Amino acid sequence: MPFIQHVETVNAPYRVNQEETVEVVRELFGEHFSDIDRLLKVFGNGQIESRYFAAPLPWFQQSHDLEEKNELYINEAIKMGIQAVTGCLQEMNTAKEEIDAFFFISSSGMATPTIDARIMNELLFPSHIKRIPIWGLGCAGGAAALSRAHEFLLAYPSAKVLVLCLELCSLTFQRGDTSKSNLIGTSLFADGAACALMTGEDIKQEKISPRTIDTMSTLMPHSEDVMGWDIKNEGLHVIFSRDIPSIIEEWLKPNVETFLDKLNKKPADITHFVAHPGGKKVLQAYEKALAFTEEKTAPSREVLAVQGNMSSPTVLYVLKKIMNQQPSEGDNGLVTALGPGFSSELVWIEWGEKGI
Repeated sequence: MPFIQHVETVNAPYRVNQEETVEVVRELFGEHFSDIDRLLKVFGNGQIESRYFAAPLPWFQQSHDLEEKNELYINEAIKMGIQAVTGCLQEMNTAKEEIDAFFFISSSGMATPTIDARIMNELLFPSHIKRIPIWGLGCAGGAAALSRAHEFLLAYPSAKVLVLCLELCSLTFQRGDTSKSNLIGTSLFADGAACALMTGEDIKQEKISPRTIDTMSTLMPHSEDVMGWDIKNEGLHVIFSRDIPSIIEEWLKPNVETFLDKLNKKPADITHFVAHPGGKKVLQAYEKALAFTEEKTAPSREVLAVQGNMSSPTVLYVLKKIMNQQPSEGDNGLVTALGPGFSSELVWIEWGEKGI
């Protein structure tokens, strides 16, 4: 089975605390909501203390069209992606010539050719690397990327692949959108990049790393209005259904149980819960649905507190935190993330023998 060798993370350049963000939002939205103070409590109640943005806070106080936002997305994504890829390869003492495929996941900006091609050109990667850019998976993208790379490495067990998840969600902020969805998105969204090196089972291991054992993808029929983007002249407008926590409670448990049954496992068998922290209510819904304590979701809560919701890379930040704790041989984990569709991605991982 494939191995996850390393996860490298890169923060966006501008760190802001939640109190600073609240004051900017109060200034921008105060005249549109008579109950602005009540609505702004979402910033304090979300358990987010700080976030990282691709632009400084004053930038968000001005109007920007789609062209300007997307140009900034491309420029900053290339910079952050180069840092993440370079750091990952250097940490693992892996040459770019050893990479066989490059998975790139993003949903917060648009580029053709995609960002992975631009990064490969900047870093002078070999020209025959297989490129697999995937757009539109949103918050499910990190877990989905591990799943797709897992399947690739089952077919090519001597291969090495990069998985780069990169989102600049803050650049989708709509200054003129006074909807509550936009307000909630503003309280949650952040920017970040995470690059994972994964290898096939024929690659000799120098340390105990998590192995991807199995995966499951699930699409909820006719649920397009639960989560996603509306694409308008001004750019990407966030879609958030207020039913997301209840959907998780009612839909996720049987979905997870189906996957675990396939593995002859139960929720109580999960050593490490590697969950995308979509927000405080999402984590509470996970706990309720799977009968988990806050201790089980602690790594996700810690990432949410200092990073916010970065969409696809966030679950890889959680995975990195758990990998840095050096789990014991025999430990396992469930990687889970939910995204537009409405959809679920699940990956079962195990810390086992080093390989051949």
